[in-house]
Amino acid sequence: MKKTVRWHIAVFLAPALAIYTAIMVLPLIGTLHLALFKTVDNHLVFAGLENFRALLWEPRWARAFWNALANNTWFFIIHMLVQNPIGIALAALLSSPRLRFANAYRTAIFMPTILSFVIVGFVWKLILSPLWGIAPDFMQALGLRHYFAPWLGREETALTTVALISVWQFVGIPMMLIYAALLSIPDEVIEAAECDGVRGMSQFWKIKLPLILPTIGIVSILTFVGNFNAFDLIYVVQGALAGPNFSTDILGTFLYRTFFGFQLQLGDPNMGAAIASMMFFIILAGVMLYLFAVQRRLRRYQF
Repeated sequence: MKKTVRWHIAVFLAPALAIYTAIMVLPLIGTLHLALFKTVDNHLVFAGLENFRALLWEPRWARAFWNALANNTWFFIIHMLVQNPIGIALAALLSSPRLRFANAYRTAIFMPTILSFVIVGFVWKLILSPLWGIAPDFMQALGLRHYFAPWLGREETALTTVALISVWQFVGIPMMLIYAALLSIPDEVIEAAECDGVRGMSQFWKIKLPLILPTIGIVSILTFVGNFNAFDLIYVVQGALAGPNFSTDILGTFLYRTFFGFQLQLGDPNMGAAIASMMFFIILAGVMLYLFAVQRRLRRYQF
């Protein structure tokens, strides 16, 4: 019997593959290619891995790169320790059949995720401003005025403050993903747990949480990729210089200044491409670590 050739699969995949190649693959290859060259007397000269060596070890570049990488790592940690646990807690709360107006709460929590970074950054700068913001008066009404400080203007608190603003904006995404995972748990499993006397928080920790671990893993890797691609909110709130004194500088803002230049700093497309390539390798390493070290362990929880 002659084997049937399923040509229609290639036909349906071709448009998506062509668009993905044009928008993602070709620019990635071009970036990696540009990172291997230097501009000398307005001519591109092959430099091999020289740009990467300079980025990692030359004081002029290495200081800024390692500072941006450390800040980016802290930015990611804040999201993992604050955003995702809150998202899990909200999803567990909103999935309760006894909760009234759950749809309204879900909408209100998810609403900030569809707002522009410009709007979110500008509004929070106004709220936290020590001169005309509402935060000082609000904290004074709660009797906490002495705890208020210009958090966005201090090196030791600026990055954490921006990260918490980002958490406020995007906590709805892990909430909705985990909420959907909780709803997908078969009723038979929940009924069997209740018959065994497992209810309330004990049911969540012993039954539901192990079953949604694969979704939590997906949320974690999405958080990792999103945070190491971050740029917009830092740029809106703290500017291209990621002040004060580069304390909020992450890889995205460092890439922007290096590639395009800013104020008196001239742009260097080759070093900018090297930074973009390093971002790609860091994200690729994190995703591969998740797929081969974490995802395999979580498969046993799937139905």
